[in-house]
Amino acid sequence: MEILKAVLKGGFWPRYCLEDVQWQGRKANEYIAYPMVCFCDIPMSRIAEHVGFYGSFGIGLTKEWGAKNNLNPVIYFTGDNPLHGAIRSLTQTVMGLDQKEKQLGLKSIRYILAHSKPTKGRMIILGEPQLKDFYQESEWRYVPQNEGIDEYLNFSEYQQEDKLEASNNKTAQLCKLQFLPSDVKYIFVPTDGEIPAVMNFIQSELDMYPNADIKLLMSRVTSLDSVSLDV
Repeated sequence: MEILKAVLKGGFWPRYCLEDVQWQGRKANEYIAYPMVCFCDIPMSRIAEHVGFYGSFGIGLTKEWGAKNNLNPVIYFTGDNPLHGAIRSLTQTVMGLDQKEKQLGLKSIRYILAHSKPTKGRMIILGEPQLKDFYQESEWRYVPQNEGIDEYLNFSEYQQEDKLEASNNKTAQLCKLQFLPSDVKYIFVPTDGEIPAVMNFIQSELDMYPNADIKLLMSRVTSLDSVSLDV
C-alpha cells in the first residue's frame, strides 16, 4: 500500500535491478544492475498469476503514455541463436574502434541489453535466485538515460549498500517517471476493504490536481477480488 501511495504522489522511481546475464555468454552467477522501471502488458484474465508473484497493489496505464515516455517492450532471446550472435558480433566490431567511438558503441549495446532477457531464466527474490518464465510477462521497460546517473552497476557495486543507495538517489532526483490522472486506467488493491484507504489518500494527498482529476482517479480504483469475479 505504501509503495502504491508513493507512486501515485511522486511517480515511478527507477531503481537498479539486478539481472542475471549468464545467458549472454558471461560466466555463471554474473549479474549486472541497470536502472529501470518494469511494466507488464497482459490481459486481465492473467492478472492473478502476475500479482501472485509480484504483489497485489498496482497501477494500469495507457500504452500511449508508455510510448510517449520511451517505454519499450523487452527483447526476448530463446538462447544462443543468430540474433544473439549478431549482438556478440556487433560488440566485437565496436571493440576494434578507437577509444571514444568504442565507448559510445558499447554504451549503445548496453542500452539494448538493458531491454533484453531470456525467455526463461533466473531472477533474484529476497537475495535468492528463482527460475522464472519471463516471456509470459510481456514486459515493457523504462531505462533512463542521463549523464548524471550510473549507467549500470556491477555485482560488487550493487552489494555495497552505500553505493547502491547513492545510485538510486540519483535516479530519484533526475529520472522520475511521471504520469497524469488521465493516463491511469486502473488502480489495483487486493480486496474491497483496501479501497476506502486509497480513496482517502487520493482526496487528501493529491490535491495538486483539479477536482475533476481527483474524481477521475477515484473512479479508477478497483479490487482484484472484483476483477477475478468478472474474468
